[in-house]
Amino acid sequence: MSDTPISQFPLPSLKDFPSDIAERINAVHEKSGFVPNVFLVLAQRPDEFRAFFAYHDALMEKPGNLTKAEREMIVVATSAANECQYCVIAHGAILRIRAKNALIADQVAVNYRKADITPRQRAMLDFAMKVSQDSGAVGDGDFATLREHGFTQDDIWDIAAISAFFGMSNRIANVTGMQPNEEFYSMGR
Repeated sequence: MSDTPISQFPLPSLKDFPSDIAERINAVHEKSGFVPNVFLVLAQRPDEFRAFFAYHDALMEKPGNLTKAEREMIVVATSAANECQYCVIAHGAILRIRAKNALIADQVAVNYRKADITPRQRAMLDFAMKVSQDSGAVGDGDFATLREHGFTQDDIWDIAAISAFFGMSNRIANVTGMQPNEEFYSMGR
């Protein structure tokens, strides 16, 4: 796998990155011990890099009713439906770590309906998948089901926004041929 290019597009050198992007990449490297390939692939387009990670962080790092693990579940389930290898592998690793469960990411990626998750989480993923695959069919019944499971309006927005954002991310990763870092495969196992 290490001989496979990480993208169909040329990657700039770290020395050519704008200083704010280089700082972010260096901080990620320092924290995780490697640089996830998504940072390198998106760095060739600095304005999009900044916008992408600003929205990513707004959705994935904020406090709220959805746990960070549940947010990652949404990413893994919808990315699997969108056939995005990069996001399933990368966010699967993050899900395993945040859920403290070595099996959950594989279960959610293959078939979340059979995964060892709560009924609340299943309802959340049902809605996320509907947003991902058939958003025109979302209706009042979907909102009622989520409210029955204790989700607030803000939670419902977050579920939809995460699903929608990663739909875009999945498509960019697929078009660029973005390859998962080898490090992701063993994390949280």
